[in-house]
Amino acid sequence: MSALSALALICTLTPSPAPSSSELMAQHILAELETHGVATESLRIVDHDVKRGVQVDMGNGDEWPAIHAKILAADILVISTPIWMGHPCSVAQQVMERLDADLSETDDDGRPVMYGKVATVAVVGNEDGAHKTIADLMQGLNDVGFSLPAQGGTYWVGEAMQTVDFKDLEKVPEPVASTNAGLARNAVHLARFLRSDKYPAK
Repeated sequence: MSALSALALICTLTPSPAPSSSELMAQHILAELETHGVATESLRIVDHDVKRGVQVDMGNGDEWPAIHAKILAADILVISTPIWMGHPCSVAQQVMERLDADLSETDDDGRPVMYGKVATVAVVGNEDGAHKTIADLMQGLNDVGFSLPAQGGTYWVGEAMQTVDFKDLEKVPEPVASTNAGLARNAVHLARFLRSDKYPAK
């Protein structure tokens, strides 16, 4: 059996190469996944021309199809987003809207194409809304067909209405580090199980 692979979609509003708390959080998770032998990759959605819409390919230079191909090739998906006004940021919502197209995409056996894939969610911010943001994204991911590992969400929220971001910390707080480690461990366990025992076809 080949090594598992993971893809992190960074939903920051900040283009590269500027620092991003969402990217930093995702990198910590990917590092934990790598300790379990997982091959990892990440990309910032805002660095690509991803069109608005709910189809796999919106045409006119849409770069989502290439990103979609990476999602299909990965065993584990990590979505990392900041909180804005108590909700997932607009880029994360755009990703969910594009994934909506996969509700009608099936494999050769009639299973939704995201069956057998594991999804996790990471959230950063300095306002309330981490649990709601994780819940919103996990519900959508599950609707599309992703499987969610136990404690598959992680977050860091700073003091409300202040300016300290996750990327400003000298080190990752221990509760966040241990949560990230557990998320990675459980995601790998579930991904390996789904590789060896697929969901039943219709």
